Amino acid sequence: MRLAVTNLSGERGGELIFSDLSFEVGAGSAVLVTGPNGVGKSTLLRIIGGLLPSSDGAIEFSGGGEAWPNAGAAAHYLGATNAMKPALTVEENLSFWRSFLGEHLCTVDEALEQVGLLDIAHLPFGYLSTGQRRRVAIARLVMCYRPLWLLDEPTSGLDKRSEAKFTELMRQHLAGGGLIVAATHLPLGLENSQELQMVANR
Repeated sequence: MRLAVTNLSGERGGELIFSDLSFEVGAGSAVLVTGPNGVGKSTLLRIIGGLLPSSDGAIEFSGGGEAWPNAGAAAHYLGATNAMKPALTVEENLSFWRSFLGEHLCTVDEALEQVGLLDIAHLPFGYLSTGQRRRVAIARLVMCYRPLWLLDEPTSGLDKRSEAKFTELMRQHLAGGGLIVAATHLPLGLENSQELQMVANR
């Protein structure tokens, strides 16, 4: 599988924030998107995932067959808000996502065990610390298969131990032929990666 982004442009609030952006990433590889705040890193991920329209350019996801015909269908998107309902328990949130996403890799309990949170499955998501919330969101990634992971500041709120565990999970995903595009200010510990440095549009 391969993701190819060609001459992509993106807007925020009607203002062009990046243009003519091109890169490719293949199976087992990662692209780390870096640059100062406001240059469009989050917008880029959302456009690739089909959550926002592009202003210009093309996004092609090849090799996914009928199951993954485009990048949006192939992607897990991990954004800043974690996509969980505060009033529902951890287990209820992940059970919803497991039913909605399909392509099961493991059970809810097994996913929580991988991120070290099995003992708090009964708690409302809104009760959790920032780091715990992020780890629950990461559990969604490993619970249901998607070949492309779009990660927006994925280690935000994580302590060093949790960062190391997440690095291990990302490496496992890449070793299985997965692809990662991550917007990050911090190193993620991924050996087979390239850096895409974004700059302010002028």
